[in-house]
Amino acid sequence: MKEFLIFRTDRVGDLLFSLILVKIIKSNHPNSQITLITSEKNYEYAKTFKLIENIIILKNNIFSKIKLILKLRKKKYEAIIIHDGKNRSKFVSYFLNAKKKIICVTNLIDTQIEIIKKACDQISLRYENNSLNFLDDRDYSLENIPFKNYLHLHFDEKWIHKEYIKKYINIEPEKDDLISFINNLLSYNNLIITTGKNELKLLKEIKSKINSKKVRIFANQELLEIESIVFKADLLISCHGWITHIASARNIKQIDIIDSSYPYNKWTSHLRNYKFLNRKPFKILSKEIINLI
Repeated sequence: MKEFLIFRTDRVGDLLFSLILVKIIKSNHPNSQITLITSEKNYEYAKTFKLIENIIILKNNIFSKIKLILKLRKKKYEAIIIHDGKNRSKFVSYFLNAKKKIICVTNLIDTQIEIIKKACDQISLRYENNSLNFLDDRDYSLENIPFKNYLHLHFDEKWIHKEYIKKYINIEPEKDDLISFINNLLSYNNLIITTGKNELKLLKEIKSKINSKKVRIFANQELLEIESIVFKADLLISCHGWITHIASARNIKQIDIIDSSYPYNKWTSHLRNYKFLNRKPFKILSKEIINLI
């Protein structure tokens, strides 16, 4: 049995890229065993993926690094893939045994999917496009979603200027403009709004002014719960993040809001059913979103 070790100790969206790599490995070596080294933040979410046999937390301190080295150094891996390119991961992997060690580095040329393909070439893995369907084993049949057909607006902190990257263009709506936008969306379908961990003050302020029969607002949701809403939606509207890759994994139509100052194409070149708009003042942006539906 071949064993593979993957380091992915950063954010949720980055973890989802590694799932593409995991699926490629399993496609080429169905009986292989994969160990994922992950961040403390992503540990619980990573445990929900059935293709990964072992998941270990790596904290960014010397004690955690030494403990991990002692735990894994007796093994001989088919390949160790430092998919996060982090120095902490490189340090730990230096003391481990493998037929091949691959360091994935984000550069000015390659997209993230090209980096994965290059890693596959180095360890003779056949890349297949169906690896993009890395969430096919999810089962949401028991999830209680109030509508059969609906649009999904993920309205998180990235829509609020003071809560997000200050150099990015401000897309924060006024209350009346947000209400008008929601009403325009309702002309197409029912609407589910998710917020992630925190319900935003702006949504609380407008809740009594929107059609409660056609709109549901969900706050304080876990990642798996938000996944289930994405997977059954007719369309996702969101600011770029982990949820963007969730929609693509199930080929859900989406409109992604990005900032033109950042090279998002490196992370989006492989996405399916995907359209994007650059951040701009909400009055303009909201009209452009409606025109894309």
